[in-house]
Amino acid sequence: MDKRGPMGAGEVIEPLYVCVYVPEFPAQALLRLRPDLERVPVVVLAGDAPLEQVCSMNAQALKLGVAQGMTRAELDAFPDLSVLRRSQPEERNARAALLEAAGLFTPRIEVQPTASSAFVMVLDMTGTTRIFGPALQALNNILRAMAALRFHAQLAGSANLPTSISIAPAARKAPVFIPAGQEREHLRKLPLAALNLTPTQADTLALWGLHTLGELADLPEVELVVRLGQAGKRLRLMARGEHPHLMVPEEAVFTLEEFVAFDAPVEMLDSLLFVLGPMLDQLLTRAQNRSYALASVTIKLGLDGGGEHERTIKPALPVLQREVLLKLLHLDLQAHPPSAGILSIFVHAEPGDRSKVQLGLFAPQTPEPMRLDVTLARIAALVGEDRVGRARLLDTHRPDSFVMERFAVPNTVPKKDIPSTHSVALRRCRPPLELHGQHDGRCLTTFFAHGKRYTVQEAYGPWRKSGDWWSSEVWSFEEWDVRATAQADTLLCLISHDRLRKRWQLEALYD
Repeated sequence: MDKRGPMGAGEVIEPLYVCVYVPEFPAQALLRLRPDLERVPVVVLAGDAPLEQVCSMNAQALKLGVAQGMTRAELDAFPDLSVLRRSQPEERNARAALLEAAGLFTPRIEVQPTASSAFVMVLDMTGTTRIFGPALQALNNILRAMAALRFHAQLAGSANLPTSISIAPAARKAPVFIPAGQEREHLRKLPLAALNLTPTQADTLALWGLHTLGELADLPEVELVVRLGQAGKRLRLMARGEHPHLMVPEEAVFTLEEFVAFDAPVEMLDSLLFVLGPMLDQLLTRAQNRSYALASVTIKLGLDGGGEHERTIKPALPVLQREVLLKLLHLDLQAHPPSAGILSIFVHAEPGDRSKVQLGLFAPQTPEPMRLDVTLARIAALVGEDRVGRARLLDTHRPDSFVMERFAVPNTVPKKDIPSTHSVALRRCRPPLELHGQHDGRCLTTFFAHGKRYTVQEAYGPWRKSGDWWSSEVWSFEEWDVRATAQADTLLCLISHDRLRKRWQLEALYD
């Protein structure tokens, strides 16, 4: 059915449905995260041992003569054949990646059921000519988006949705676009298997001596309905390229997840990072398609014997550099190695906006965030994570009350306060120096420090502060500003008195 332009304009917008056909989907879902097997014959087995059978394969295995339904014992006759087990989690993540890539072109996407090992979805590209160009150009753009995710796809476009589904499996060399009104001509030479017939329908049409869609389209409609019912009418309309279809779009949820399972436990860190590299490539490509970067990456390692080992890295700024994320994971796993061999890897990433830090014209240049993350991770591996970051003061007057938190690059440059012309430097003693001496009931009169006996000449105070009286960590201090002398030496300092522990301490020195 033709669609009119907006506001009743006279321009006629032809419908355009693009079918994306991904053959051997179980094999492609596994191989996209295993680039080392790209040129190796690979088969995928499904089922429980010892009744496993081949459910999918790549082109190299097909050239060797491997067929669907072969058993594990029959595969022993083929040399240099890599055998993988079917993974539902990896297929689920691959399906989500395909839907996300298709969502860049249109929100109207419908996944088609199929009895084969292929994944089929249809995109409603009606009215997108001004955005993505003519139909054939749009098909090539979609093909490149699928190839960026390491998928081999076959595409066909038509004004009739069932026609595009029937043509796509035959479009092996390049995308095919069928102009409106030429559907029957292009469908005529296709075999009956292009209609995804039931076994009963296929047997019936074979007994009638039918082999192509053109032969089915030439049958009289009434006689066909009498023998096959309404299903016969539907098949005839599909063979002629005239069957209408009510599209039911599927809305994909945007999640950045990848999963890989191993046949044997992996214990070497280098081997683990070799697998994590392609997984990060997939996540970065999917995030970049939506103009995102990766704000955090969480990995869950399934361990041999049960249990999981989970780690999370959070760069100072969302990043799109694979090398940075891989190095951060390397340093983190070196500092926190798993306790057993690894049987599976699950990676989840949180997207974040591509950060832009506004710098001042005369402000000093800040360190590059990517290098800063790696530097902080290396320091943390040496001294401990709880000793790296930035100090944040707690909401209390207790001395030295702060916590260490993860360092983050600020979004704005803080304004600098203009220093006063007169200032005094206070040098804290960490830890405070315990003092012994005499006092008059209020403040020390003499004390020993640095091997000398000091006499207090002037003392200003006390300044009292206390807190946490409701808990076992109650504290109470008095502070004095003191000028003390020892022969020719003069000491300007801050002395505190712990009223609960009856202890005097030298807290700081004035310059």
